[in-house]
Amino acid sequence: MVIDMKKGWALLAAMLLSMQVLARPLQALDDGELAGVSGGDGVSFAAHIALNDPTLSGAVTDSRLSTGFQVDGKTTYIVIRNLRGTIDVSPMNLSVQKKPDGSDYLALTLPETLRYGNWGYESLSAQADPLAPVTESLGRVNVNGALHFQGQMRFWAH
Repeated sequence: MVIDMKKGWALLAAMLLSMQVLARPLQALDDGELAGVSGGDGVSFAAHIALNDPTLSGAVTDSRLSTGFQVDGKTTYIVIRNLRGTIDVSPMNLSVQKKPDGSDYLALTLPETLRYGNWGYESLSAQADPLAPVTESLGRVNVNGALHFQGQMRFWAH
């Protein structure tokens, strides 16, 4: 790897300057100064969610998600067996914006894309014992694909 000395010195100077700025002590702001502070672009976040990925070493092969309901003294469980897959959420942004009347609102941009990879479950059942083998499944779900969004959700106080 070859580094241009002029660019190397400029990079080093920028790093030292940024450390100097970070080394300054924190300074309290009064209400007038704080009112003049702008938050800029807000916060952006993205996510990659992998749940019960069977390609991982030591992966769980029989997972269950269950919830019980009691009616007339009898408890019945809804059991989702082997919930798994991946979801990728493209960046979303959370920021404060101004309405035409000058008041603020909170804007949450929708993700451009949600991608699903083998997202779903093996069986859905209603049974008396949540740990018993599934004998009658109400069905299975497996989703591969993408959803595309545009726009934002806006929140404000009344």
